[in-house]
Amino acid sequence: MKISIAGGGIGGCVAALLLAEAGHEVDVYESVVAPAELGVGINTLPHAVRVLDRLGLLDELDRMAVRTSELRFLSRDGALIWLEPRGLEAGNPWPQFSIRRGRLHRILLDTVIDRLGPDRLHTGHRALSVTGTDDDATGAAITFLDRNSERELVVESDVAIGCDGIHSAIRAQLHPDQGYPHPSGLVLWRGATLANPYLDGRTMFMAGDDSQKVVVYPITPAGPDGTQLINWVAELPMDVDMATVSWNREVDVVSVAEPYRSWDFGWLHVGELIGGASKAYEFPMVDRTPVDRWSFGRVTLLGDAAHAMRPNGSNGSSQAVLDGEAITSALAANADPSEALRAYEAERLEPTARLTLANRQAGPERVMQWVADRCDGSCAEQHTCVPGSDLEREANAYKELAGFDLARLQALSS
Repeated sequence: MKISIAGGGIGGCVAALLLAEAGHEVDVYESVVAPAELGVGINTLPHAVRVLDRLGLLDELDRMAVRTSELRFLSRDGALIWLEPRGLEAGNPWPQFSIRRGRLHRILLDTVIDRLGPDRLHTGHRALSVTGTDDDATGAAITFLDRNSERELVVESDVAIGCDGIHSAIRAQLHPDQGYPHPSGLVLWRGATLANPYLDGRTMFMAGDDSQKVVVYPITPAGPDGTQLINWVAELPMDVDMATVSWNREVDVVSVAEPYRSWDFGWLHVGELIGGASKAYEFPMVDRTPVDRWSFGRVTLLGDAAHAMRPNGSNGSSQAVLDGEAITSALAANADPSEALRAYEAERLEPTARLTLANRQAGPERVMQWVADRCDGSCAEQHTCVPGSDLEREANAYKELAGFDLARLQALSS
Protein backbone atom coordinates (compact mmCIF):
# COMPACT_ATOMS: atom_id res chain seq x y z
CA MET A 1 0.00 0.00 0.00
CA LYS A 2 1.25 3.49 -0.82
CA ILE A 3 1.16 5.80 2.21
CA SER A 4 2.01 9.51 2.37
CA ILE A 5 2.91 11.10 5.70
CA ALA A 6 2.70 14.88 6.03
CA GLY A 7 5.20 15.75 8.74
CA GLY A 8 8.56 14.21 9.53
CA GLY A 9 8.71 14.85 13.26
CA ILE A 10 9.06 12.15 15.89
CA GLY A 11 5.59 10.69 15.31
CA GLY A 12 5.85 10.83 11.53
CA CYS A 13 9.26 9.16 11.47
CA VAL A 14 8.27 6.35 13.84
CA ALA A 15 5.09 5.69 11.87
CA ALA A 16 7.09 5.63 8.63
CA LEU A 17 9.59 3.12 10.01
CA LEU A 18 6.91 0.80 11.34
CA LEU A 19 4.76 1.00 8.23
CA ALA A 20 7.74 0.36 5.95
CA GLU A 21 8.77 -2.57 8.13
CA ALA A 22 5.25 -3.96 7.57
CA GLY A 23 5.78 -3.83 3.80
CA HIS A 24 4.10 -0.56 2.82
CA GLU A 25 5.51 1.97 0.37
CA VAL A 26 5.95 5.06 2.54
CA ASP A 27 6.96 8.63 1.73
CA VAL A 28 7.55 11.29 4.38
CA TYR A 29 7.09 14.98 3.55
CA GLU A 30 8.71 17.34 6.05
CA SER A 31 8.05 21.09 6.04
CA VAL A 32 11.56 22.11 7.15
CA VAL A 33 14.00 22.45 4.27
CA ALA A 34 17.08 21.42 6.25
CA PRO A 35 16.16 19.71 9.55
CA ALA A 36 18.60 20.64 12.32
CA GLU A 37 19.03 19.44 15.88
CA LEU A 38 16.79 22.10 17.40
CA GLY A 39 14.87 22.13 20.66
CA VAL A 40 15.94 21.21 24.13
CA GLY A 41 14.91 18.26 26.30
CA ILE A 42 12.35 15.53 25.90
CA ASN A 43 11.45 12.42 27.88
CA THR A 44 10.63 9.13 26.21
CA LEU A 45 8.69 6.88 28.57
CA PRO A 46 9.05 3.08 28.78
CA HIS A 47 5.95 2.25 26.75
CA ALA A 48 7.36 4.30 23.85
CA VAL A 49 10.90 3.01 24.36
CA ARG A 50 9.43 -0.46 23.87
CA VAL A 51 8.52 0.55 20.30
CA LEU A 52 11.90 2.19 19.69
CA ASP A 53 13.57 -0.97 20.98
CA ARG A 54 11.50 -2.97 18.49
CA LEU A 55 12.97 -0.73 15.78
CA GLY A 56 16.49 -1.54 17.00
CA LEU A 57 17.29 1.94 18.32
CA LEU A 58 18.07 1.14 21.96
CA ASP A 59 21.87 1.14 21.57
CA GLU A 60 21.81 4.50 19.81
CA LEU A 61 19.60 5.95 22.53
CA ASP A 62 21.96 4.68 25.19
CA ARG A 63 24.83 6.41 23.45
CA MET A 64 23.06 9.76 23.14
CA ALA A 65 20.62 9.91 26.05
CA VAL A 66 20.34 9.50 29.81
CA ARG A 67 18.50 6.59 31.41
CA THR A 68 16.30 8.37 33.94
CA SER A 69 16.63 6.73 37.36
CA GLU A 70 14.04 8.59 39.44
CA LEU A 71 11.48 11.38 39.49
CA ARG A 72 11.19 13.78 42.43
CA PHE A 73 8.45 16.26 43.24
CA LEU A 74 9.65 19.10 45.48
CA SER A 75 8.22 22.23 47.03
CA ARG A 76 9.86 25.49 46.06
CA ASP A 77 12.26 25.29 49.04
CA GLY A 78 13.54 21.91 47.82
CA ALA A 79 11.76 19.79 50.44
CA LEU A 80 10.79 16.38 49.09
CA ILE A 81 7.11 15.69 48.36
CA TRP A 82 7.33 12.41 46.46
CA LEU A 83 10.07 10.25 44.99
CA GLU A 84 9.59 7.31 42.69
CA PRO A 85 12.03 5.19 40.67
CA ARG A 86 11.71 5.35 36.92
CA GLY A 87 12.53 3.09 34.01
CA LEU A 88 14.46 -0.06 34.84
CA GLU A 89 14.87 1.08 38.45
CA ALA A 90 11.07 0.85 38.79
CA GLY A 91 11.07 -2.73 37.51
CA ASN A 92 9.99 -1.78 33.99
CA PRO A 93 11.19 -4.01 31.14
CA TRP A 94 12.34 -0.88 29.27
CA PRO A 95 14.15 2.26 30.42
CA GLN A 96 12.97 5.85 30.39
CA PHE A 97 15.23 8.16 28.40
CA SER A 98 15.87 11.89 28.68
CA ILE A 99 17.43 13.30 25.52
CA ARG A 100 17.71 16.41 23.41
CA ARG A 101 14.60 16.58 21.25
CA GLY A 102 16.65 17.44 18.19
CA ARG A 103 19.02 14.54 18.81
CA LEU A 104 16.15 12.03 19.01
CA HIS A 105 14.67 13.54 15.86
CA ARG A 106 18.04 13.24 14.09
CA ILE A 107 18.33 9.58 15.07
CA LEU A 108 14.89 8.91 13.61
CA LEU A 109 15.47 10.91 10.42
CA ASP A 110 18.76 9.12 9.78
CA THR A 111 17.06 5.77 10.34
CA VAL A 112 14.29 6.70 7.89
CA ILE A 113 16.89 7.61 5.25
CA ASP A 114 18.87 4.44 5.92
CA ARG A 115 15.94 2.01 5.85
CA LEU A 116 13.48 3.61 3.45
CA GLY A 117 16.04 5.27 1.20
CA PRO A 118 16.96 8.96 0.83
CA ASP A 119 14.39 9.40 -1.93
CA ARG A 120 11.56 8.65 0.54
CA LEU A 121 12.23 11.67 2.77
CA HIS A 122 11.12 14.89 1.07
CA THR A 123 12.17 18.01 2.96
CA GLY A 124 10.80 21.49 2.35
CA HIS A 125 7.24 20.26 1.70
CA ARG A 126 4.51 21.95 3.75
CA ALA A 127 1.04 20.38 3.68
CA LEU A 128 -1.71 22.68 2.42
CA SER A 129 -4.77 20.47 1.95
CA VAL A 130 -5.93 16.91 1.43
CA THR A 131 -8.55 15.01 -0.58
CA GLY A 132 -9.91 11.51 -0.06
CA THR A 133 -11.93 12.26 3.04
CA ASP A 134 -15.21 10.83 1.77
CA ASP A 135 -16.31 7.52 3.28
CA ASP A 136 -16.27 5.89 -0.16
CA ALA A 137 -12.90 7.33 -1.22
CA THR A 138 -10.59 4.98 -3.10
CA GLY A 139 -7.46 7.00 -2.47
CA ALA A 140 -6.10 10.22 -1.02
CA ALA A 141 -4.02 13.15 -2.24
CA ILE A 142 -2.10 15.77 -0.27
CA THR A 143 -1.26 19.14 -1.81
CA PHE A 144 2.09 20.45 -0.62
CA LEU A 145 3.92 23.70 -1.08
CA ASP A 146 7.40 22.81 -2.25
CA ARG A 147 9.38 25.44 -0.38
CA ASN A 148 12.41 24.84 -2.60
CA SER A 149 10.59 25.79 -5.82
CA GLU A 150 7.62 27.68 -4.31
CA ARG A 151 5.32 25.50 -6.40
CA GLU A 152 2.44 23.33 -5.33
CA LEU A 153 2.77 19.56 -5.62
CA VAL A 154 -0.05 17.01 -5.41
CA VAL A 155 0.93 13.60 -4.05
CA GLU A 156 -1.50 10.70 -4.50
CA SER A 157 -1.52 7.62 -2.29
CA ASP A 158 -3.78 4.96 -0.84
CA VAL A 159 -3.67 6.52 2.63
CA ALA A 160 -2.69 10.00 3.84
CA ILE A 161 -1.56 10.63 7.42
CA GLY A 162 -1.47 14.16 8.82
CA CYS A 163 1.45 14.44 11.27
CA ASP A 164 1.93 18.15 10.72
CA GLY A 165 1.89 19.25 14.34
CA ILE A 166 -0.20 21.47 16.58
CA HIS A 167 -0.79 23.94 13.72
CA SER A 168 -1.78 21.12 11.35
CA ALA A 169 -3.29 22.26 8.05
CA ILE A 170 -4.83 18.84 7.59
CA ARG A 171 -6.55 18.92 10.98
CA ALA A 172 -7.77 22.45 10.24
CA GLN A 173 -9.40 21.17 7.05
CA LEU A 174 -11.02 18.22 8.82
CA HIS A 175 -12.14 20.42 11.73
CA PRO A 176 -12.48 23.94 10.29
CA ASP A 177 -14.04 25.44 13.43
CA GLN A 178 -11.23 24.49 15.81
CA GLY A 179 -9.69 27.97 16.05
CA TYR A 180 -6.47 28.66 17.90
CA PRO A 181 -4.78 26.25 20.32
CA HIS A 182 -6.32 26.24 23.80
CA PRO A 183 -4.33 28.48 26.20
CA SER A 184 -3.51 27.43 29.75
CA GLY A 185 -2.75 30.82 31.28
CA LEU A 186 0.85 29.65 31.66
CA VAL A 187 4.03 30.48 29.78
CA LEU A 188 7.13 28.29 29.57
CA TRP A 189 10.75 29.32 29.26
CA ARG A 190 13.11 26.56 28.16
CA GLY A 191 16.83 26.14 27.95
CA ALA A 192 19.73 23.80 28.60
CA THR A 193 22.88 24.43 30.60
CA LEU A 194 26.21 22.60 30.55
CA ALA A 195 26.88 21.97 34.25
CA ASN A 196 28.19 19.48 36.77
CA PRO A 197 25.79 16.59 37.43
CA TYR A 198 23.47 16.83 40.43
CA LEU A 199 22.48 13.90 42.67
CA ASP A 200 23.15 10.70 40.66
CA GLY A 201 23.30 12.47 37.28
CA ARG A 202 20.12 10.70 36.12
CA THR A 203 17.40 12.28 38.29
CA MET A 204 14.47 14.30 36.96
CA PHE A 205 12.71 16.69 39.33
CA MET A 206 9.79 19.11 39.37
CA ALA A 207 9.64 21.83 42.01
CA GLY A 208 7.24 24.58 43.01
CA ASP A 209 3.48 24.92 42.63
CA ASP A 210 0.92 26.49 40.32
CA SER A 211 2.26 30.00 40.90
CA GLN A 212 5.84 29.13 39.96
CA LYS A 213 7.37 25.88 38.83
CA VAL A 214 10.53 24.41 37.35
CA VAL A 215 11.26 21.06 35.68
CA VAL A 216 14.88 19.90 35.46
CA TYR A 217 16.59 16.80 34.06
CA PRO A 218 19.91 15.89 32.37
CA ILE A 219 19.74 15.11 28.66
CA THR A 220 23.28 13.99 27.78
CA PRO A 221 25.72 11.60 29.44
CA ALA A 222 28.62 13.27 31.23
CA GLY A 223 31.43 14.32 28.87
CA PRO A 224 35.20 13.97 29.32
CA ASP A 225 35.23 17.06 31.56
CA GLY A 226 32.54 15.58 33.80
CA THR A 227 29.80 18.02 32.82
CA GLN A 228 26.51 17.17 31.18
CA LEU A 229 23.78 19.14 29.43
CA ILE A 230 20.93 19.76 31.87
CA ASN A 231 17.52 20.72 30.53
CA TRP A 232 15.30 23.11 32.45
CA VAL A 233 11.76 24.43 32.00
CA ALA A 234 10.56 27.45 33.98
CA GLU A 235 6.81 28.01 34.24
CA LEU A 236 4.86 31.08 35.39
CA PRO A 237 1.24 32.21 35.04
CA MET A 238 0.76 34.67 32.21
CA ASP A 239 -2.17 35.38 29.94
CA VAL A 240 -1.40 35.46 26.23
CA ASP A 241 -3.33 36.52 23.14
CA MET A 242 -3.35 33.42 20.94
CA ALA A 243 -3.89 35.59 17.86
CA THR A 244 -0.60 37.44 18.33
CA VAL A 245 1.54 35.22 20.57
CA SER A 246 5.13 34.61 19.54
CA TRP A 247 6.13 30.95 19.34
CA ASN A 248 9.58 29.87 20.50
CA ARG A 249 10.81 33.44 20.97
CA GLU A 250 14.37 33.87 22.22
CA VAL A 251 14.48 35.83 25.50
CA ASP A 252 17.05 37.18 27.94
CA VAL A 253 18.40 34.36 30.13
CA VAL A 254 19.01 36.66 33.11
CA SER A 255 15.36 37.73 33.24
CA VAL A 256 14.24 34.08 33.24
CA ALA A 257 16.66 33.19 36.06
CA GLU A 258 15.70 36.14 38.30
CA PRO A 259 12.50 34.62 39.84
CA TYR A 260 14.57 31.56 40.83
CA ARG A 261 17.58 33.30 42.41
CA SER A 262 16.57 32.11 45.91
CA TRP A 263 15.92 28.50 44.85
CA ASP A 264 19.05 26.90 46.30
CA PHE A 265 18.48 23.24 47.21
CA GLY A 266 22.05 22.61 48.40
CA TRP A 267 22.69 19.96 45.76
CA LEU A 268 21.59 22.38 42.99
CA HIS A 269 21.02 26.12 42.73
CA VAL A 270 18.13 26.45 40.28
CA GLY A 271 18.65 30.15 39.55
CA GLU A 272 22.33 29.62 38.76
CA LEU A 273 21.52 26.66 36.53
CA ILE A 274 19.05 28.73 34.49
CA GLY A 275 21.38 31.72 34.42
CA GLY A 276 24.19 29.55 33.05
CA ALA A 277 22.36 28.79 29.80
CA SER A 278 23.53 30.42 26.58
CA LYS A 279 19.97 30.84 25.30
CA ALA A 280 16.39 30.68 26.53
CA TYR A 281 13.16 30.40 24.58
CA GLU A 282 9.61 31.40 25.48
CA PHE A 283 6.39 29.87 24.28
CA PRO A 284 2.87 29.47 25.66
CA MET A 285 1.72 26.23 27.26
CA VAL A 286 -1.18 25.18 25.08
CA ASP A 287 -3.01 22.13 23.82
CA ARG A 288 -5.82 21.25 21.43
CA THR A 289 -9.31 20.47 22.69
CA PRO A 290 -10.01 16.81 21.81
CA VAL A 291 -12.17 16.18 18.76
CA ASP A 292 -14.55 13.30 18.19
CA ARG A 293 -12.97 12.06 14.99
CA TRP A 294 -9.54 11.74 13.35
CA SER A 295 -10.22 9.45 10.40
CA PHE A 296 -12.13 10.55 7.31
CA GLY A 297 -12.13 8.11 4.41
CA ARG A 298 -8.50 7.48 3.48
CA VAL A 299 -7.17 10.33 5.67
CA THR A 300 -6.27 10.36 9.37
CA LEU A 301 -4.27 12.29 11.97
CA LEU A 302 -1.36 11.28 14.19
CA GLY A 303 0.72 12.83 16.97
CA ASP A 304 0.25 16.51 17.83
CA ALA A 305 -2.01 16.94 14.80
CA ALA A 306 -4.39 14.48 16.48
CA HIS A 307 -3.90 15.19 20.18
CA ALA A 308 -1.57 18.05 21.07
CA MET A 309 -1.35 18.04 24.86
CA ARG A 310 0.36 20.02 27.59
CA PRO A 311 3.76 18.66 28.65
CA ASN A 312 2.63 17.67 32.16
CA GLY A 313 3.63 14.05 32.62
CA SER A 314 6.09 14.17 29.69
CA ASN A 315 3.74 12.25 27.42
CA GLY A 316 3.36 14.06 24.10
CA SER A 317 6.06 12.41 22.02
CA SER A 318 5.52 9.03 23.67
CA GLN A 319 1.86 9.06 22.67
CA ALA A 320 2.86 9.88 19.08
CA VAL A 321 5.13 6.83 19.07
CA LEU A 322 2.22 4.67 20.24
CA ASP A 323 0.06 6.11 17.45
CA GLY A 324 2.54 4.80 14.88
CA GLU A 325 2.37 1.30 16.31
CA ALA A 326 -1.43 1.38 16.45
CA ILE A 327 -1.94 2.53 12.86
CA THR A 328 0.50 -0.11 11.61
CA SER A 329 -1.37 -2.85 13.46
CA ALA A 330 -4.76 -1.57 12.23
CA LEU A 331 -3.64 -1.60 8.59
CA ALA A 332 -2.33 -5.14 9.03
CA ALA A 333 -5.60 -6.34 10.55
CA ASN A 334 -8.04 -4.69 8.10
CA ALA A 335 -7.98 -5.20 4.34
CA ASP A 336 -9.97 -2.03 3.70
CA PRO A 337 -7.85 1.08 4.41
CA SER A 338 -10.82 3.18 5.54
CA GLU A 339 -11.85 0.50 8.03
CA ALA A 340 -8.26 0.28 9.21
CA LEU A 341 -8.11 4.02 9.90
CA ARG A 342 -11.37 3.83 11.83
CA ALA A 343 -9.97 0.94 13.88
CA TYR A 344 -6.82 2.96 14.60
CA GLU A 345 -8.97 5.88 15.72
CA ALA A 346 -11.10 3.62 17.92
CA GLU A 347 -7.99 2.42 19.73
CA ARG A 348 -6.21 5.73 20.20
CA LEU A 349 -8.71 8.62 20.24
CA GLU A 350 -10.36 8.10 23.62
CA PRO A 351 -7.18 7.36 25.64
CA THR A 352 -5.36 10.39 24.25
CA ALA A 353 -8.42 12.61 24.79
CA ARG A 354 -8.60 11.57 28.46
CA LEU A 355 -4.88 12.18 28.84
CA THR A 356 -5.12 15.63 27.23
CA LEU A 357 -7.86 16.65 29.65
CA ALA A 358 -5.99 15.18 32.63
CA ASN A 359 -2.93 17.24 31.70
CA ARG A 360 -5.10 20.37 31.85
CA GLN A 361 -5.35 19.58 35.57
CA ALA A 362 -1.51 19.48 35.73
CA GLY A 363 -1.35 15.69 35.43
CA PRO A 364 0.75 14.07 38.16
CA GLU A 365 2.35 17.43 38.96
CA ARG A 366 -0.76 18.62 40.79
CA VAL A 367 0.53 17.01 43.99
CA MET A 368 2.85 20.00 44.33
CA GLN A 369 -0.15 22.31 44.61
CA TRP A 370 -1.72 19.95 47.15
CA VAL A 371 1.30 20.58 49.36
CA ALA A 372 1.26 24.33 48.75
CA ASP A 373 -2.39 24.40 49.82
CA ARG A 374 -2.06 22.17 52.89
CA CYS A 375 1.40 22.67 54.38
CA ASP A 376 1.45 24.78 57.55
CA GLY A 377 5.21 25.30 57.34
CA SER A 378 6.17 22.61 59.82
CA CYS A 379 7.53 20.20 57.18
CA ALA A 380 11.30 20.35 56.85
CA GLU A 381 13.34 18.07 54.57
CA GLN A 382 10.30 16.02 53.56
CA HIS A 383 6.63 16.88 53.46
CA THR A 384 4.22 14.82 55.53
CA CYS A 385 1.27 17.18 55.09
CA VAL A 386 -0.16 14.98 52.32
CA PRO A 387 -0.41 11.24 53.07
CA GLY A 388 2.02 9.10 51.13
CA SER A 389 -0.82 6.81 50.13
CA ASP A 390 -2.54 9.71 48.35
CA LEU A 391 0.66 10.57 46.48
CA GLU A 392 1.25 6.97 45.44
CA ARG A 393 -2.35 6.57 44.30
CA GLU A 394 -2.10 9.72 42.18
CA ALA A 395 1.18 8.60 40.58
CA ASN A 396 -0.14 5.13 39.78
CA ALA A 397 -3.44 6.45 38.40
CA TYR A 398 -1.60 8.69 35.96
CA LYS A 399 0.64 5.85 34.78
CA GLU A 400 -2.42 3.72 34.12
CA LEU A 401 -4.11 6.55 32.24
CA ALA A 402 -1.03 7.18 30.09
CA GLY A 403 -0.39 3.49 29.48
CA PHE A 404 2.93 2.91 31.24
CA ASP A 405 1.86 1.28 34.48
CA LEU A 406 4.12 -1.56 35.53
CA ALA A 407 1.56 -4.36 35.13
CA ARG A 408 0.80 -3.38 31.53
CA LEU A 409 4.46 -3.10 30.56
CA GLN A 410 5.34 -6.42 32.13
CA ALA A 411 2.45 -8.05 30.25
CA LEU A 412 3.72 -6.59 26.97
CA SER A 413 7.21 -7.94 27.60
CA SER A 414 6.08 -11.52 28.20
